[in-house]
Amino acid sequence: MLFISFFGLLMLYSNLTDYSTNYEYLAHILSMDTTNGRQKYSYRAITSPMLQHRIYWLIITLEVVFTLFCLLGSYCLYRNINASLEQFHEAKKPALIGLLIALFLYYVGFQVIGAEWFNMDESDTWNYNEWTRHIVDFLFPLLIYIAMKVER
Repeated sequence: MLFISFFGLLMLYSNLTDYSTNYEYLAHILSMDTTNGRQKYSYRAITSPMLQHRIYWLIITLEVVFTLFCLLGSYCLYRNINASLEQFHEAKKPALIGLLIALFLYYVGFQVIGAEWFNMDESDTWNYNEWTRHIVDFLFPLLIYIAMKVER
Protein backbone atom coordinates (compact mmCIF):
# COMPACT_ATOMS: atom_id res chain seq x y z
CA MET A 1 0.00 0.00 0.00
CA LEU A 2 2.87 2.33 0.67
CA PHE A 3 4.19 1.75 -2.86
CA ILE A 4 0.93 2.81 -4.50
CA SER A 5 0.66 5.72 -2.05
CA PHE A 6 4.15 6.83 -3.05
CA PHE A 7 3.15 6.53 -6.71
CA GLY A 8 0.09 8.72 -6.04
CA LEU A 9 2.22 11.35 -4.31
CA LEU A 10 4.65 11.42 -7.24
CA MET A 11 1.76 11.75 -9.70
CA LEU A 12 0.32 14.64 -7.72
CA TYR A 13 3.68 16.35 -7.54
CA SER A 14 4.16 15.93 -11.30
CA ASN A 15 0.67 17.16 -12.19
CA LEU A 16 0.88 20.20 -9.94
CA THR A 17 4.48 21.28 -10.62
CA ASP A 18 4.45 20.55 -14.35
CA TYR A 19 0.82 21.36 -15.04
CA SER A 20 1.33 22.71 -18.56
CA THR A 21 3.21 19.67 -19.92
CA ASN A 22 0.72 17.18 -18.49
CA TYR A 23 -2.21 19.33 -19.60
CA GLU A 24 -0.80 19.46 -23.14
CA TYR A 25 -0.66 15.67 -23.21
CA LEU A 26 -4.27 15.35 -22.08
CA ALA A 27 -5.45 18.13 -24.41
CA HIS A 28 -4.02 16.27 -27.43
CA ILE A 29 -5.77 13.08 -26.36
CA LEU A 30 -9.10 14.84 -25.82
CA SER A 31 -8.91 16.85 -29.05
CA MET A 32 -7.91 13.71 -31.01
CA ASP A 33 -5.68 15.86 -33.23
CA THR A 34 -3.02 13.17 -33.76
CA THR A 35 -5.12 10.02 -34.08
CA ASN A 36 -5.57 8.03 -37.27
CA GLY A 37 -8.92 8.58 -38.94
CA ARG A 38 -9.65 11.65 -36.86
CA GLN A 39 -12.03 13.04 -39.47
CA LYS A 40 -14.24 9.99 -39.10
CA TYR A 41 -14.38 10.29 -35.30
CA SER A 42 -14.04 14.05 -34.87
CA TYR A 43 -17.50 14.30 -33.29
CA ARG A 44 -16.00 12.60 -30.21
CA ALA A 45 -13.26 15.19 -29.74
CA ILE A 46 -13.31 17.72 -26.91
CA THR A 47 -11.63 20.84 -28.23
CA SER A 48 -12.78 23.37 -25.64
CA PRO A 49 -9.75 24.38 -23.52
CA MET A 50 -12.05 25.18 -20.59
CA LEU A 51 -13.56 21.69 -20.66
CA GLN A 52 -10.12 20.12 -21.11
CA HIS A 53 -8.87 21.95 -18.01
CA ARG A 54 -11.92 20.79 -16.05
CA ILE A 55 -11.32 17.18 -17.08
CA TYR A 56 -7.68 17.53 -16.09
CA TRP A 57 -8.70 18.88 -12.69
CA LEU A 58 -11.13 15.97 -12.29
CA ILE A 59 -8.21 13.60 -12.92
CA ILE A 60 -6.05 15.46 -10.38
CA THR A 61 -8.90 15.37 -7.85
CA LEU A 62 -9.32 11.62 -8.28
CA GLU A 63 -5.55 11.23 -7.83
CA VAL A 64 -5.70 13.24 -4.59
CA VAL A 65 -8.59 11.16 -3.27
CA PHE A 66 -7.07 7.78 -4.15
CA THR A 67 -3.70 8.83 -2.71
CA LEU A 68 -5.26 10.00 0.56
CA PHE A 69 -7.27 6.79 0.91
CA CYS A 70 -4.19 4.69 0.14
CA LEU A 71 -2.13 6.60 2.71
CA LEU A 72 -4.91 6.22 5.27
CA GLY A 73 -5.19 2.54 4.36
CA SER A 74 -1.44 2.06 4.86
CA TYR A 75 -1.69 3.70 8.26
CA CYS A 76 -4.73 1.62 9.29
CA LEU A 77 -3.09 -1.62 8.19
CA TYR A 78 0.12 -0.78 10.04
CA ARG A 79 -1.82 0.25 13.15
CA ASN A 80 -3.78 -3.03 13.16
CA ILE A 81 -0.98 -5.37 12.17
CA ASN A 82 -1.10 -7.17 15.53
CA ALA A 83 -4.87 -6.88 16.01
CA SER A 84 -7.37 -9.71 15.63
CA LEU A 85 -8.06 -11.06 12.15
CA GLU A 86 -11.46 -9.32 12.05
CA GLN A 87 -9.99 -5.96 13.10
CA PHE A 88 -7.18 -6.28 10.57
CA HIS A 89 -9.64 -7.15 7.80
CA GLU A 90 -11.84 -4.16 8.75
CA ALA A 91 -8.77 -1.91 8.64
CA LYS A 92 -8.44 -2.68 4.92
CA LYS A 93 -11.47 -0.56 3.95
CA PRO A 94 -9.67 2.75 3.24
CA ALA A 95 -7.00 0.90 1.24
CA LEU A 96 -9.64 -0.89 -0.82
CA ILE A 97 -11.51 2.36 -1.50
CA GLY A 98 -8.28 4.03 -2.63
CA LEU A 99 -7.37 1.13 -4.91
CA LEU A 100 -10.86 1.06 -6.44
CA ILE A 101 -10.68 4.79 -7.18
CA ALA A 102 -7.23 4.34 -8.74
CA LEU A 103 -8.46 1.40 -10.80
CA PHE A 104 -11.43 3.47 -11.95
CA LEU A 105 -9.15 6.35 -12.95
CA TYR A 106 -6.46 4.39 -14.78
CA TYR A 107 -8.53 1.56 -16.24
CA VAL A 108 -11.92 3.13 -16.92
CA GLY A 109 -10.64 6.68 -17.42
CA PHE A 110 -7.55 6.10 -19.50
CA GLN A 111 -7.71 2.60 -20.94
CA VAL A 112 -11.43 2.44 -21.65
CA ILE A 113 -12.48 6.05 -22.29
CA GLY A 114 -9.08 7.28 -23.49
CA ALA A 115 -8.36 4.36 -25.79
CA GLU A 116 -11.85 3.41 -26.91
CA TRP A 117 -13.62 6.76 -27.12
CA PHE A 118 -10.76 9.15 -27.87
CA ASN A 119 -8.65 6.61 -29.82
CA MET A 120 -5.58 7.49 -27.78
CA ASP A 121 -3.99 4.17 -28.73
CA GLU A 122 -3.93 5.26 -32.39
CA SER A 123 -1.71 8.26 -31.71
CA ASP A 124 2.02 7.73 -32.08
CA THR A 125 2.88 10.80 -30.02
CA TRP A 126 0.18 11.32 -27.36
CA ASN A 127 -0.54 7.87 -26.01
CA TYR A 128 -0.92 6.82 -22.35
CA ASN A 129 -1.98 3.25 -23.18
CA GLU A 130 1.22 1.39 -22.23
CA TRP A 131 1.77 3.58 -19.18
CA THR A 132 -1.72 2.92 -17.79
CA ARG A 133 -1.47 -0.78 -18.59
CA HIS A 134 1.55 -1.03 -16.29
CA ILE A 135 -0.32 0.77 -13.53
CA VAL A 136 -3.41 -1.44 -13.87
CA ASP A 137 -1.16 -4.52 -13.95
CA PHE A 138 0.08 -3.47 -10.51
CA LEU A 139 -3.24 -2.21 -9.09
CA PHE A 140 -5.45 -5.18 -9.89
CA PRO A 141 -3.34 -7.91 -8.20
CA LEU A 142 -2.75 -5.55 -5.26
CA LEU A 143 -6.50 -5.02 -4.94
CA ILE A 144 -7.08 -8.79 -4.90
CA TYR A 145 -4.27 -9.33 -2.39
CA ILE A 146 -5.52 -6.64 0.00
CA ALA A 147 -9.15 -7.82 -0.30
CA MET A 148 -8.32 -11.44 0.61
CA LYS A 149 -9.34 -12.35 4.12
CA VAL A 150 -6.64 -13.92 6.24
CA GLU A 151 -8.06 -16.98 7.95
CA ARG A 152 -5.21 -17.82 10.29
